[in-house]
Amino acid sequence: MRERQTDQERIGASQDALFEDNRPRATEREQARRALDDLFDLARKYKSTKEYADLLRFVARFRFYSPYNAMLVHIQRPGSTYVAPAHRWLHHYHHRIKPDAQPLVILQPMGPIMFVFDVSDTDPMEDAPALPDEVVRPFEIRRGHVSQELDLTIENGKRDGVHVAERNSGSQAAGCIRVAKRGAYQEVVNKLKPAIEYVRVPVRYKILLTKEASREVNYASVVHELAHLYCGHLGTPDRGWWPDRRGLSEQEVEFEAESTSFLVCKRLGIETRSDEYLAGYLGGENNHEVPNISLERVMKAAGLIEQMGSVLLKPRKEKEK
Repeated sequence: MRERQTDQERIGASQDALFEDNRPRATEREQARRALDDLFDLARKYKSTKEYADLLRFVARFRFYSPYNAMLVHIQRPGSTYVAPAHRWLHHYHHRIKPDAQPLVILQPMGPIMFVFDVSDTDPMEDAPALPDEVVRPFEIRRGHVSQELDLTIENGKRDGVHVAERNSGSQAAGCIRVAKRGAYQEVVNKLKPAIEYVRVPVRYKILLTKEASREVNYASVVHELAHLYCGHLGTPDRGWWPDRRGLSEQEVEFEAESTSFLVCKRLGIETRSDEYLAGYLGGENNHEVPNISLERVMKAAGLIEQMGSVLLKPRKEKEK
């Protein structure tokens, strides 16, 4: 059983929704995002390898909120262990917020922002039961496995024109995303009720997987290649979906993809080669400077890929040409 929940599930969205649309809900939310993005650019807080490594480890363990919101919490209060809005502390855990508590700002799925408080800024009421493990031991190491995540991710990739195929071991192209030749299409589920309805989406990108590999290995491969796509390394069919960031150096491209893969897989409890890559780069005795990457893009790509493995997303709406 999956213990991890998305922000939207925890804020009270319907559990039986068949689709989840990840497009922005309001202009205010986008304004809030841009303001926060500008803050990150100005602060340049995580340019050293030590600070960046601390951030990745925190976000990887902070599984009950999206990677982007986990980053916001770390920026404001690195020592946080479990955060929730005041009403949830009161009604779910019977804890009150301390008078001198410091509110933390994160993004809210149905609005621009929301305020949350760390468990250390709360006091139990007289009738408060013992706090559950998710609050007391939120950072416990997990040993996960891949079940529906791989299939859902592959299915959701179709809406962006990603076609995933399997090859026998030894294929030099396995685990690589490429721009596909024009002309091919694949069907994407548009509606499930009252009857299944499909739409045709052009195949824009191809990913090859190894047949003999485990689901965990193939999931990590898909995540890594999708990270290249959603970080904009291959360009974009629509700038409203993700940016076109072609032209980055090979070091910057791989660092962003490995960081994204590390976060997604680590939050699921999967060990990947990204651990070794980042350990070799970030684990040295000397504190170096992180490549000129987009921290904002890494977190957003990680959040999208994580969401793709948990719920069926609606097809993209393309702009009329």
